[in-house]
Amino acid sequence: MIIFSTKEDRRTEVNIPDTGFFLPGDKNLCFLIHGLTGTAREMGSIAQSLNRKGFSVACPLMANHNKSISCLKRTSWEEIYRSIREVFLQHRDNYEKIFVAGLSFGALIGILLAEEFPEKVKAVNCFSPTLFFDGWANPKLRILLPLTYVTPLKYYFYLKEGYPYGIKNQRLRSRIESFYAKSDLFDYGKVHLYGYPVIPVSNMYQNYRLAKKVMRLLPRVRTPIQLLQAKEDDVTSPKNSFYIRDHIGSEDKTVVLFENSYHIIIADQERDKVAEKTVAFFEKYKA
Repeated sequence: MIIFSTKEDRRTEVNIPDTGFFLPGDKNLCFLIHGLTGTAREMGSIAQSLNRKGFSVACPLMANHNKSISCLKRTSWEEIYRSIREVFLQHRDNYEKIFVAGLSFGALIGILLAEEFPEKVKAVNCFSPTLFFDGWANPKLRILLPLTYVTPLKYYFYLKEGYPYGIKNQRLRSRIESFYAKSDLFDYGKVHLYGYPVIPVSNMYQNYRLAKKVMRLLPRVRTPIQLLQAKEDDVTSPKNSFYIRDHIGSEDKTVVLFENSYHIIIADQERDKVAEKTVAFFEKYKA
């Protein structure tokens, strides 16, 4: 559902917890990056799987993802990248090898890190990378939203999360739906659990800008990459993963499609298989 509102939330504090986390392990670090308008908690399952295999795991919260929606919608992809990069640099010299994994928008941030730090990032794992919003559940009117990108209107249109909320698992989806279906624009009560209930079109514009940058630099990236995506991704189709595979400069590049999940594959019905593929790929470059 598309919402138009000129209301603003001017509060400087809205009591959204910082969900970023660190799990100690060996001298190999897995650096995880959550999705746009999401929460670091969404990376919890994959983090536990990696940590059980010995990896240290760090997952910071993106810039302004514990602020009001009015603050978040005015956050550029450059600000988000700087916030993630700053935490990456805090860890860089403490680990022999770093492996990066990101979800959706976070997957694109991961590719940027690999391009900037090729000597340190040994492999990248992309979960449901988002170059294009072309999944089957996107509202039909969504194709008109890019018309607002070059106008101030992008700050007043929002895409409200709707069925199936990126999740095929019915029990988990019902919990998410109980929050999203009833939440209003400035309802932050469970944002730390499920992410924001709306995606500002201005943030979609930042995803578009980041995607354009990533698409230009792909031929320069040589880091091994694995792209994991649901065949029936409701937000962004497998076309995204295949585009990256076909244009990146890496020699080791693989797309793996999953049959029984939607966009948030790291938490959905095949999360264990996703974790197995991720662990196996990183362990190949751990030795």
